[in-house]
Amino acid sequence: MIVSTEKLFHIGLIFNLCLKQVFHYSYWNQEIQNMENQDPAVVDVIKASGESTLEKAKAKAKTKFDQFINISLNIAVTGKTGSGKSSFVNALRGLHDEDDGAAPTGVTETTKMPDMYEHPEMPNVKIWDLPGIGSPNFKAKKYLKDVNFNTYDFFIILNSERFMEHDIMLAKEIRKQKKSFYFVRSKIDNDMNSEKKRKGFDEQKILSKIREDCQKNLKELGDTKVFLISSCDLEKYDFESLQNTLEDELPEHKMYALLQAWPVCSAASLEKKINMFKRMIWAASLASAAVAVIPVPGVSAACDVGMVVLFLTRCYYAFGLDDRSLTRLSEKVNKPHLKDLAKSKFVTAIREKALTRLQASAALAAIATVEYLLSLLPVVGSAAAAGISFATTQYLLREGVNDLANTARLIRKEAGLPYVH
Repeated sequence: MIVSTEKLFHIGLIFNLCLKQVFHYSYWNQEIQNMENQDPAVVDVIKASGESTLEKAKAKAKTKFDQFINISLNIAVTGKTGSGKSSFVNALRGLHDEDDGAAPTGVTETTKMPDMYEHPEMPNVKIWDLPGIGSPNFKAKKYLKDVNFNTYDFFIILNSERFMEHDIMLAKEIRKQKKSFYFVRSKIDNDMNSEKKRKGFDEQKILSKIREDCQKNLKELGDTKVFLISSCDLEKYDFESLQNTLEDELPEHKMYALLQAWPVCSAASLEKKINMFKRMIWAASLASAAVAVIPVPGVSAACDVGMVVLFLTRCYYAFGLDDRSLTRLSEKVNKPHLKDLAKSKFVTAIREKALTRLQASAALAAIATVEYLLSLLPVVGSAAAAGISFATTQYLLREGVNDLANTARLIRKEAGLPYVH
């Protein structure tokens, strides 16, 4: 790979900055203070124990990064037979009903036991298609026991018509057992297509009527939100509102998992993902610095590459830049050329599984060598090695996130969808 003079200059600046500053241990405390000033969200990484030492910061950063990548999220989708549960599960996973690996759909109940479907690119996120709840002898407590209630972080209760007694019974039992539930009125596109044939069609009035009717049937549960959703078009209706509600109510670490896996459904949704990844660059970079103090040749360099690849690959899928997501978007807006726009340097590297080449230049190899030599020196050398690792990882992640974010915005613009300039 040929590295441009400009890139070598930037790499050189990073290297020189590290050599000049990291020999002073106070540099790390200042850098930590800078992190807090730039992003209050990292305070819990650095000062949860009331101290801001380098070692504590690195340990907490590693925990934060591991949690960000690996934390599990289990979403239960249940409701009346024929309400579109399986189609909703597929939509959450970015799949069409006919795609390989999609949950089977049909007019009859196709789910007899809980079926688990991993997110195609983020296996820590699992969506469960639960059996229907429409049987005459339905018992909410027994049902929740049979489907292993404790497995799930929250429940989504679907109905394609009006919510009935079974839905209310289930919600009450879930509340009793201290978990959250969310009502989704599905197949809204079918309602709209039917109503459009009538004279004087007014979409907003129809949506308000459907919502009020659903809430009236659920009034004994108190002030309950109902989200109107079409699994065929997540950019319409209340899908984004459901996302916002889940973000507000989930614990932070679970919210990170949700945001990574949740389909891009609006310009605001994309920007939230971008900002989340930008905030996590500090944790990933500090976690990289933690490995740099280990005096084993190549260990830190390999860790840096692994973190960069993992982090930016997650961005790539979260921003909807993979082939499947782009194909689905192209078909929706009838613009087959959208995939041709996803050819930035980082998108191409990830797609060709060649991201490590971005860090395999002679200059960075030299940094890795110096990093090792410095790590053999007591105290000061370790701090210097950590500084080099922190700076190079941070630089690559910032470059990568910005590159992928700008590509995603460009594609939304070309697709004729709202985007942030």
